Amino acid sequence: MFEPINISFTSLNMITLAPMLIAIAGGLIILVIDLIKAELHKSLYVMLTILILFIDFGSVLGLNLNERGFFDVMLIDGIAIVSQLLILAASMLFIPLALTSKRFHEYSYPEFFALFLFMIAGFQFMVATDNLILIFVGIETASLSLYTLIALHNRNNSYEAAIKYFTMGALSAGLYAMGSAVVYALTGSVELYQIADILQSRMAEPGIMIAILGGSVLLLSAFAFKLSLFPFHTWAPDVYEGASAPLAGYMSVVPKIAAFVVAMRIFGMYIDLGIEWVRIAILVLAVTTMTLANIMALVQEDVKRMLAYSSISHAGFVMAALALDTTKGNTGIFLYYGLFMFTNLGAFTMLWISRHKNRVFHERYDHPYEKFAGLIKIMPMAAVIMALFMLSLAGVPPFSVFWGKIYIMSAAIDAGYVWLAIIMGLNSAIAAYYYLKLIVYMFLMKPEENDGTVTYNLTKPLITIVGIAVAATIGSVFIMQPLISYIYYMVSASGY
Repeated sequence: MFEPINISFTSLNMITLAPMLIAIAGGLIILVIDLIKAELHKSLYVMLTILILFIDFGSVLGLNLNERGFFDVMLIDGIAIVSQLLILAASMLFIPLALTSKRFHEYSYPEFFALFLFMIAGFQFMVATDNLILIFVGIETASLSLYTLIALHNRNNSYEAAIKYFTMGALSAGLYAMGSAVVYALTGSVELYQIADILQSRMAEPGIMIAILGGSVLLLSAFAFKLSLFPFHTWAPDVYEGASAPLAGYMSVVPKIAAFVVAMRIFGMYIDLGIEWVRIAILVLAVTTMTLANIMALVQEDVKRMLAYSSISHAGFVMAALALDTTKGNTGIFLYYGLFMFTNLGAFTMLWISRHKNRVFHERYDHPYEKFAGLIKIMPMAAVIMALFMLSLAGVPPFSVFWGKIYIMSAAIDAGYVWLAIIMGLNSAIAAYYYLKLIVYMFLMKPEENDGTVTYNLTKPLITIVGIAVAATIGSVFIMQPLISYIYYMVSASGY
């Protein structure tokens, strides 16, 4: 006879689930409101979503460090808290853009906001656990919502983008499931802290290393897809091009933060076990990605595709920090994306300043360089702001992304990888060319002739969000030391 297991509600520590439950409940509330009263104005859903995000943000701040909950599958460490705060901050910056215009009709659907909150819950599950199954649940919850959000843009290239993203995401999910299955077969566990102990004790067994390498290759390939690392990056420019400009900016930051946290937990474990080839593979992926993406960005005719390849290059840059497997390197990941978040989302949002239903400036692209020619004469402030974002992305001091780059380069030098810091510096120099190319078009070229259908979108919500991004890009220098100290403390408290 089996004796019943008594589990008290208190022992489950359900507070660790609170942030995800808030996001899920918020999505369900929006759907219920729409069922009760259809065709309410979208501003209600925007404000409700922002309120839910604020409550979620507060619940994350209220979590205690280094706690487990819900049968020990939830892990609330410093990394989980910092990454959730970044995800929610980026989301709060993105959602008010739904108020800016009727141009993007997907913002008028209540389902858009419900799916958005479900997606955030998925990302939060990814970062707040070290259980391989729950990580998979989080990945799929977020991905399935994001595919639909892209398709809701309701244009031919948005359908194409959603299908490409879905196909690549399905392949990535398959690789992750197979890699996790290999790990489970070797260890009989799906908890990373248990897996590490079991693998450590079995390292000397014959043939075990081949199986470990096989599993790590599958997992590394899965996350190379999610992080758009070479050679798994080809979907990213097409997907970014098909999505609306603000959503493309959001996609270049938030999904990657979540994927980097999971990669940090999994591959940090392998490197800590002394499996040095995993570190080498990550370094090769990082260097190849940042270099080739920069070269591809040089030849793009469309600013949105250029920014897409730029985002791939930045992901390669940050991936190098992950390979270091040091507290400073991991701190650099969060610092970099915390600064990059405002600048890149701001840059993608600025693509939206001019409105035209037909492709006036180019028969193939919505945002060719010609569209921005002579912008200084048409909208001087917009040209200055866009130039500011380009200089920041190029890593020009004292703007925000410069501090992220210099911190990761110093982490590489501290870890003994001087050659890696040199490659990072050279790539930043290459990137400066295509960022400056846009500045040249805006300040030195004559404005292009158009058929008079081009209008300019300067609504208060857009100006507010871009203003916040500008303030963060310029003002980050004044809060850099406390920001680094906070992130370093949280990462150190996680044992990474």
